[in-house]
Amino acid sequence: MPSQVTNYKCPACTGPLHFDSRSGQMTCDYCGSVFTVQEIEALYKAKNEQAENAFNEAQAAQAVQSAPVENDADVENGMDVDWDLSSAGSAWGAEGEGLRAYNCPSCGAELICDATTAATSCPYCANPTIVPGQLSGTLMPDLIVPFKLDKEAAKAALREHFKGKKLLPRAFSAENHLDEVKGVYVPFWLFDADCDADMSFNATRVRSWSDRNYHYTETRYYRLYRSGFVSFENVPVDGSLKMPDEVMESLEPFNTAKAVPFKKAYLSGFFADRYDVSAEDSVQRANERVRQSTIQAFSRTTDGYMSVMNSGSNLRLKNARAKYALLPVWILNTSWQGKNYQFAMNGQTGKFVGDLPTDKAAYWKYRLLYGGIVAAAAFGIQLLISLI
Repeated sequence: MPSQVTNYKCPACTGPLHFDSRSGQMTCDYCGSVFTVQEIEALYKAKNEQAENAFNEAQAAQAVQSAPVENDADVENGMDVDWDLSSAGSAWGAEGEGLRAYNCPSCGAELICDATTAATSCPYCANPTIVPGQLSGTLMPDLIVPFKLDKEAAKAALREHFKGKKLLPRAFSAENHLDEVKGVYVPFWLFDADCDADMSFNATRVRSWSDRNYHYTETRYYRLYRSGFVSFENVPVDGSLKMPDEVMESLEPFNTAKAVPFKKAYLSGFFADRYDVSAEDSVQRANERVRQSTIQAFSRTTDGYMSVMNSGSNLRLKNARAKYALLPVWILNTSWQGKNYQFAMNGQTGKFVGDLPTDKAAYWKYRLLYGGIVAAAAFGIQLLISLI
């Protein structure tokens, strides 16, 4: 693995550490945590060992992903699938000139950016160092959805998210921390297909009535059959292991109708994550999304019944093909007391997701203060009653 320059960051909040000549210790600019030089050196020694292991595992995983994958699950599930993946992505050629590739030895992220983008830390795990590499062994995207919202919009969304949260650690709300938000083009495989489908449903209708002596309930059972055609375009499947699927699905939808042919000029000032989930490995997820959407579409034709349950389906995909695309996301990663917190915003629509921690010290401070106010108020009321 290439050698690297280490920039020390706080283990508690990932803020920058500086050496305090007065105390002889390392101090965090964000949260004020203090560490000895020996503690930091030992921590980074362990991180470097982990980085070496992660780097080797990432290389091994890449070799495994290049092997052909066979999957018979969809045949068993009544889905006739034959995806054409040969046209997804292309060789970089001249478009690769002037671009840089970086590898994060901590989480394995492989990032691409133009020569003017400062690559000082990983947008996924906040590791302070990423290692320069060569732009090779990857495909050039077919499409890209350009960022519509800039960094200031992302910072404004974060400020709004933090607003009114008095128990939030200062490390999260500090302005210089918000400056670390990064724009990342996340890799996606977009699947197109025409789907012929036959489906069956079990349905019921219930009728109730009463006479002078009894209450009656009649349940009738039906077997419904539906056959039809559905066309799918740009069914998205996340191609990045570092970006949790639940986060990306929470940020959907992206308006892929606004996608344009990829040009490296769109990368200026941003990172592009290299896919680490291949098109072949994404097929099963695409099939499931197509299946569920088809079932939902056919279910909407079964109104007028008390209950309807899908009992079988046979889907045949035609003209099935995939494209490689990059979608825009603003990302901020922060560690706090051993836990990582990720905030993400759709760079096209502004949709925002993220969890926040609670500063326990601030919590007890406010609780004691509130308890004191309540006790004082109760004492005042009791004193007033006694005077009356």
